[in-house]
Amino acid sequence: MPNVAELLCWHNKCTYLSTNKNNLIMKLLKIISTNVLLIAGMLSFSTHKVQAQSDGSFNKAGFGVKGGLNYATITKGDFDEGPDARTSFYVGATAEIPLIDDSFSIQPEVIYSRQGFERNYSFLGSDYTAEYQLDYINVPVLAKLYIVKGFSVEAGPQFGFKINEKIDLDAGDDDEGNDLDEVNDFDMGLAAGITFQFDGGLFINGRYNHSFNEVIKDSDAKNSVIQFGLGYKF
Repeated sequence: MPNVAELLCWHNKCTYLSTNKNNLIMKLLKIISTNVLLIAGMLSFSTHKVQAQSDGSFNKAGFGVKGGLNYATITKGDFDEGPDARTSFYVGATAEIPLIDDSFSIQPEVIYSRQGFERNYSFLGSDYTAEYQLDYINVPVLAKLYIVKGFSVEAGPQFGFKINEKIDLDAGDDDEGNDLDEVNDFDMGLAAGITFQFDGGLFINGRYNHSFNEVIKDSDAKNSVIQFGLGYKF
């Protein structure tokens, strides 16, 4: 089997790989602790807004849960060609803070998002698919504009914190892959999408996320993620 450097060496620009293992649990605790006060404050503010709003307002303050499908890859950057997409999932929590009744809200979220990319290669006459796994805790803070009751568009900055980076040279086997450290720990980008809110709390959501900064070091390649999912607002 080829080593990882050979697999990712495109257009004479190699990604040299490390075997250093990241402590996933400690990273999760650090990231969650830096955001828990922010989320608690937002939910507290939302509760006061709920009490102040009329029953007729359809952008009511509150919080919810969401999850769905990720179709993730990275852009071509300085490489000869872009890789294929990794299909996985995201799950997280969302809050809504109305600023203008029936019209405009701020929507912060905390999302666990499984991203990355795939690349096909051949070795000794056999075809394989290598999966580069990049998992993030993403914190988008979105401006949410209601077009009509139940239908809204949202956009805003997203702050991503890498919590896992591995490569599986054969995505079809049961191997969990090898730990790496070739991707930047912090990712900032733009998130934009649409949401349809049903009566009763259920909503569907589609979104596109794109990085501002490069993902793989010295490559100019950026995260590119399409999301589609469901959620419930309490």
